[in-house]
Amino acid sequence: MASIPEQPVVFCVECSDQEASVFCEQCDEDFCEVCHGMLHRTGNRRKHTAKNLKDDIPTSHNGASTPASMTPSTRSLDGTIINNGSGATFGEWLTKRAKFVPLRLDAQERGLLRLLEAALNVSEYTDRIDILSYTNKAKRIVHQIKDICDILSGLLVSGDYKLGARLFAEQSTRDNEEFFQRVFEVGRRYKIMNPEKLRSNYGKLMYMLMDSVIPEVEQALGFRCVIPIQTVYSFLKDRESIDLLHDDNIAMATREINSEFKSRDQIQTEIQRKRVAIETLCNTYANDRISPQEIERCLSSLSDNHAYLKANRDPCDKMIKYLNKYFQPSKSESGYSLAIMAGRHGHRLTHSHSSQYSYVHQSLMLWREIVNDMFMLWSLADDDMTSSSNPYRLTNTGQGLQRIQPCQQVSRTIHRILHRAQKKCGPWVGSSVIHLGDKNVPNAFMFIDKYNQVARILAPIVLTLDKLDAIQDEELLRYIDAHFGGVDQCRKDILYDFFRFGFDGSGGDNYFDAGSWCSQIEKKKFFPVFLMTGFIGFDGSGY
Repeated sequence: MASIPEQPVVFCVECSDQEASVFCEQCDEDFCEVCHGMLHRTGNRRKHTAKNLKDDIPTSHNGASTPASMTPSTRSLDGTIINNGSGATFGEWLTKRAKFVPLRLDAQERGLLRLLEAALNVSEYTDRIDILSYTNKAKRIVHQIKDICDILSGLLVSGDYKLGARLFAEQSTRDNEEFFQRVFEVGRRYKIMNPEKLRSNYGKLMYMLMDSVIPEVEQALGFRCVIPIQTVYSFLKDRESIDLLHDDNIAMATREINSEFKSRDQIQTEIQRKRVAIETLCNTYANDRISPQEIERCLSSLSDNHAYLKANRDPCDKMIKYLNKYFQPSKSESGYSLAIMAGRHGHRLTHSHSSQYSYVHQSLMLWREIVNDMFMLWSLADDDMTSSSNPYRLTNTGQGLQRIQPCQQVSRTIHRILHRAQKKCGPWVGSSVIHLGDKNVPNAFMFIDKYNQVARILAPIVLTLDKLDAIQDEELLRYIDAHFGGVDQCRKDILYDFFRFGFDGSGGDNYFDAGSWCSQIEKKKFFPVFLMTGFIGFDGSGY
């Protein structure tokens, strides 16, 4: 019996990079889902009919498919569709997410982190490498990397003489490859879990690792500096304990306990239930391959991820709720029109009220989707930056010499995220171009740093808006009544100003539109209200 020949893979006609999944009958072309959504979201192309090449599921005129599995029993969790019936389970969703959740540092790794921080503090790596020079760059890179390794060796010996003597007394730098790989991996893993830490030192570390994978440099060093970041999934997989992520107790054991609108007794009850779930999992899955302490470490790492989402994604959700509560997309209230005009009051954009409402809403939604998948984007950015087949070029972008490097993995993922946000928001206002690997956003490191600012901007504003209802002092309430007409009106005035001046394009030179609004906060009439609610700055270190 003759075997059936395997069908060749058909790629998208637009990007030529992704496998085609949608066929447009009017265009008579095959597209991937992202490109089809981008090209068919406006104009006459919205009326085109399409077929899903994989499942033969008809798509609507706006390009959105309607899978039969999307039943009323489905629910959304952290931007992912979770089906309570025969579809994806919570365990499957958590398993997918655990692949990008860094493993929490143990006591020994924290000691290595302190060594790395101390070495990077005294290093002048970027000042010596990212310059215009006629000397051999590879030799300069090797010299600087060896300097950092020597500093790490000296600090280790001074802190733990026995360990240092065992590692370095009779062994060279290349003989301790595993030690240096582990130190550099700990620094990268710690930064992902704590974006506010290692501000300048992380840049030195990543640029050093970018250079270390250059074949000429790696050959001169005699060892490789980069190893994959250890995640919860990789840790459990090495110990054959993936089943832990599918246990019914995993949701309770990793949940983030929210204290808002709860009594002390309710909070203590939830803490106790979480503790019981953790102990149950530890007792059930502990064996010769994995200890109860290691299981608890994995659960704590997943809890850290939920805490990150609460601190960084929730401000976006709350701001969207405030936008929907106080403003309407179709009509504006007298004195509260979001319309802006370029050239007036520093605005760089011209939008009607409805356009500005949509612009603000789609910006917040896009930020929300990016922050929701930030750990995955950070992991892909790390891979892009430390790939030996992905070289960079040093270019003057108008803001000094920058490393311009392609970001293939991050680019593909962020386009999918953009497509997901566009499907949720509908018609898109303005450009949907994503700058990556160009003069605007030179490399994946700059991209990650750009979107790490989202929570630093939104969280203090949301905190102030939420705390207004908690003000009890009569003098403060009288002040708010006299100047704003009440707490609710004060909140609306703050939102009105932020939605107009924080999204008018005036901060474009700083990579982030809302940045200029933050720098002008002291001049706003509602600045005293921010101080009343405990505001200390958008970076936690004073305004």
